[in-house]
Amino acid sequence: MLGLPKSTLFGKRIPKQKFYDNLSVTAQLKQVFKEQINLITWQHKIAPTTIHIAEGESVKEIEVITIKLNQRELDKRVLALIDKEIPYHILFLLEYGGEVQAWIGYKEQATRSTFKPGTYYHTDWLVPDALNLHIDGLDMDKVYENLIRQVAGERLGDTNSDIKEAVNRDEQRQKLVKQIAALERKIKNETQFNRQAELNGELRRLRKELEVFW
Repeated sequence: MLGLPKSTLFGKRIPKQKFYDNLSVTAQLKQVFKEQINLITWQHKIAPTTIHIAEGESVKEIEVITIKLNQRELDKRVLALIDKEIPYHILFLLEYGGEVQAWIGYKEQATRSTFKPGTYYHTDWLVPDALNLHIDGLDMDKVYENLIRQVAGERLGDTNSDIKEAVNRDEQRQKLVKQIAALERKIKNETQFNRQAELNGELRRLRKELEVFW
């Protein structure tokens, strides 16, 4: 999948209780950990000390964490919690039924030592040999950016664009897509002609606004 050298292998199991026993976690999220997750492993550590890549300005290490699931879906709040508790950038590999799915969040630096998890991107579910992610870049910042672009695929568009701007643009596009879907449902259920015409006008405006992002 990643073709990482043995020097990056960490292979440390992380008890899932670590993420909810001593933290302020809701009972619902605690139940999600128990029901959806089988095993969490800190599989690889990608860093200047384990691979011949220069340190980045904001990215010091990228951790590869595998999560074996008890079901095909995982509540995204779990990834956000793990991302929040581990002060490094993370590539998640979810495993279920002989398939794997890569997830990565755009993690912005909040303070000198903390990061704020943002938008998450993921691949389709694939057999392990079909998930081809490459470690590309001369420093850790670029390696991290390229991993995000590989996982996100076409959602981030031109690879020459600034990664932060590309993510912000994608967030705006996704927000519009959700607004359009909600408005289409509303129009379908609306019985008054005048109100329906008004909503259709708003729908045309949103669709025209969305065209700018493609």
